[in-house]
Amino acid sequence: MYDKRFKSFLKISEFFAKYYDVISFDFRGHGKSGGTYTFTSKEIMDTDAVVRFARKNKYNKIYLLGFSLGAAIAAIYASKSISIDKVILVSAPTDFSKIENQMWKKEAWAETFKKFELDRFASIRPYPILLKKIKPIDVVDKIKIPTLFISGKKDPTVHFWHTRELYEKAVCIKNTKNIKTAFTQKTYFCAMKTIF
Repeated sequence: MYDKRFKSFLKISEFFAKYYDVISFDFRGHGKSGGTYTFTSKEIMDTDAVVRFARKNKYNKIYLLGFSLGAAIAAIYASKSISIDKVILVSAPTDFSKIENQMWKKEAWAETFKKFELDRFASIRPYPILLKKIKPIDVVDKIKIPTLFISGKKDPTVHFWHTRELYEKAVCIKNTKNIKTAFTQKTYFCAMKTIF
């Protein structure tokens, strides 16, 4: 749920670009994208536009990597599409309404202040959260492609139990990784190697 220009996402993209072609994009209502963010209600269309772009440009293998609500969107998309080959879900919530909203905790703001990116949240233009949402827990068993579930022990917003429940319900080829320290690009890459 952030602008792709922020340092943490740029670093992840740059790291993976050493091994893969990377397409980073902002969902509607983020960064320079138009519209308003619907908290997973309509963002599946944004994902589909990017996947179609990649297919049109002759990419034979397409992997999705999503974080938090982006991971929820990737899970929903993977459950409905045969256009992608593998998916990585980092801290995907089971259900939007069950996210542990702990924005008041220092852990939720530490990275923002550490990187001096105070406009991270200001770059989001939200739509009222009342729109109907698909719950990842209701569709994860429809994912047919290899899926890697990653959770962080220190995640202040989407606790580990979300990943555990999604992983347990999934019936695809799957693997899981619980990262006990801070997420880093190398951590993601090492976790990816367990399934990809």
